Amino acid sequence: MAVDGKVEALRTVGLFEGCTKRELQQIARLCTEFHFDEGFVLTTQGTPGQECFVIATGEAKVVIDGEQVAKVGAGDCVGEMSLLDGAPRSATVTALTPVTVYGLSTAEFRTLLGTSPTIDRKIMVSLARRLRDAEADRPH
Repeated sequence: MAVDGKVEALRTVGLFEGCTKRELQQIARLCTEFHFDEGFVLTTQGTPGQECFVIATGEAKVVIDGEQVAKVGAGDCVGEMSLLDGAPRSATVTALTPVTVYGLSTAEFRTLLGTSPTIDRKIMVSLARRLRDAEADRPH
């Protein structure tokens, strides 16, 4: 997909909401678009992270220790935690439907973090939300 087409698609992704057209163009140049069928495994728990994925269309399930803990869809990012801290993947994410994703390698993700404070903040908010959700599910 040409950069302009990616920009339009990225504009609808929650992670990039509020980004300027110029920022979206920078992001589009970094991303590689992939189309995967239902059942494709995007990330595998316990393995090293080499890339993260922003889901543009479709849905995927998030499984930790064999138990489905969430569904993710358009606008969600998966795999970024491993890229941030270098630890193994914390979950297995499998496409429930055909999905279109924008993949970023470790190097591209690090470049993305330097692109815009807006993106940095959105990633932090996304991670904080996940942490709160995980803590809410634990017995106290």
